[in-house]
Amino acid sequence: MNTARYEHTASLLTNEQVLVTGGRYNSSSYLNDAELYDPTTGTWTTTGSMNYVRRSHKASVLKNGKVLVTGGFNGLQRLTSAELYDPSTGTWTFTGNMSYSRAGHTASILANGSVLVTGGRASISFANTTELYDPSTETWTTTGSMNNDRRDHTASVLSNGQVLVTGGLGNSGFLNSAELYDPLTGIWTMTNNMTDTRYYHTATVLTDGKVLVTGGLINASSINRAELYDPSMGTWTPTSNMNSGRQLHTASILRNGKVLVIGDSNRAD
Repeated sequence: MNTARYEHTASLLTNEQVLVTGGRYNSSSYLNDAELYDPTTGTWTTTGSMNYVRRSHKASVLKNGKVLVTGGFNGLQRLTSAELYDPSTGTWTFTGNMSYSRAGHTASILANGSVLVTGGRASISFANTTELYDPSTETWTTTGSMNNDRRDHTASVLSNGQVLVTGGLGNSGFLNSAELYDPLTGIWTMTNNMTDTRYYHTATVLTDGKVLVTGGLINASSINRAELYDPSMGTWTPTSNMNSGRQLHTASILRNGKVLVIGDSNRAD
């Protein structure tokens, strides 16, 4: 990349390029710049900068090809602002503000194209609030609140259209709880707890519809344990451990159905 960064986002665009946004260069330098990776040439080019510096934000590729960036932290406060990137022009425009400021939240594209945002850190406390963005009107509406406040959790859209939220850090401490959002009713219901409490973990929907959760942080230690959620039963089952404990890593499902896990907050591998 042209600028070293962490706590940024990376989004695969419909033209197969990858958009990287924001983050921070060091503990005090926050970024609003963005750049594009072209896999056909293996090169990075700068594109339009966001209107605000932000880290711990989220970026979602909408069905119209634009990219919605939400929330984050600018070094002084958590943000309610949201903005849209248009790949055809390389420019950013403001869209409607969220109802709540948040960083370390999740953003999920639902079957109808709307974006569900959940939880995160609001100020000194963590949130259980959730809201929906409608790309056709560029407006936000609140929806049902989660049963637990949480930040740095995961949210996975299941094959039945429901959204599974797992773990995170709550106001009461580390969480192993999981809950399901029903877009038809806007209601959250608890499902069975994970085996481990964890945050800074990953959750990947597999080709068979199950969800693989890997790694995360417990009591300042990265863990190597992984477990599987079966939506048909609502149950968790431990699976093989990773070779190394990881937090703030990534997990990507490959075309052959396998999952590639990369990185850790303390090293790159």
